[in-house]
Amino acid sequence: MKINQHARLSIAPMMDWTDSHCRYLHRLMSRHCLLYTEMVTAPAVIHGDRDRLLGFDPAEHPVALQLGGSDPAQLAEAARIAADYGYDEVNLNCGCPSDRVQSGSFGAVLMEDPDLVARCCAAMIAAVDIPVTVKCRIGVDDQDPREVLPDFLTRASASGVDRFAIHARKAWLQGLSPKENRDIPPLDYDLVLQMKGLFPHLHLSINGGIASLDAAEAFLAQGLDGVMIGRAVYHAPTDILRDADARIFGDPLGRSAEDVVVLMLPYIEDHVATGGRLHQVTRHMLGLFQGRPGARAWRRYLSENAHADGAGAEVVVQALRQITAQAA
Repeated sequence: MKINQHARLSIAPMMDWTDSHCRYLHRLMSRHCLLYTEMVTAPAVIHGDRDRLLGFDPAEHPVALQLGGSDPAQLAEAARIAADYGYDEVNLNCGCPSDRVQSGSFGAVLMEDPDLVARCCAAMIAAVDIPVTVKCRIGVDDQDPREVLPDFLTRASASGVDRFAIHARKAWLQGLSPKENRDIPPLDYDLVLQMKGLFPHLHLSINGGIASLDAAEAFLAQGLDGVMIGRAVYHAPTDILRDADARIFGDPLGRSAEDVVVLMLPYIEDHVATGGRLHQVTRHMLGLFQGRPGARAWRRYLSENAHADGAGAEVVVQALRQITAQAA
């Protein structure tokens, strides 16, 4: 399956959430969804601890690295490093509204300079053989999205980028926190749908506030090429991913949340044996049984015991008994 087909359903890059442990868990639940890293800045990739920042388990494929930056040469070098690490795609962040990102003149600020985005993307495309893609907003601050978004797509795609994930909200660079920027600006799904009509040759995924497979299927049925889901997958992964392969990709996986927990145990044992802490993995597993009897006991047991010195896979086994006891 080509990566554009995997992008029919993708899991959004989310800071502090979509680390390698999270992605490994999600991959156990879906063979086909395209996974994204947290955003990593190009200078960090070039100068930082690459194994810590970029290392991932081969089981995570297909997986994309999201880069932050606005210097074409830096982004090209970071993209080369990502390709050497085995990533399947490099994605340029043009949507994050945080102060740190603004001070570095990248993220959502780039919505104001699509020609720079095009230069950045062209430099990355020239440097690597893997796809280069863009995640953006519909506009920022007082921009009119109906004017800004088609212009942005026209100019940015001139670089050769043919796949965009569009968060269907403006970003307010002043006055709203990153958290508020995920909720307060109104969603404009219709505008993103209109872009598919204007740019039929581009692969467009819609992102923002999508919380179910039903909603994802509805957007695909309306002609969009892909759907990117974020927080809903993280907080209740089973609700989204249990049936994702069957419904979106026509290839049922059929794993229950209990199956996934059991499959995580060897991974957890390896992580702890090499000096890792249990809670670094289990914090991503808290929502596995969301809405089911025993879910609260599962979360409580992990939350209270996973931080303890020496805690290992046996804590997860005991937490799982909270679920099986309810099912008995």
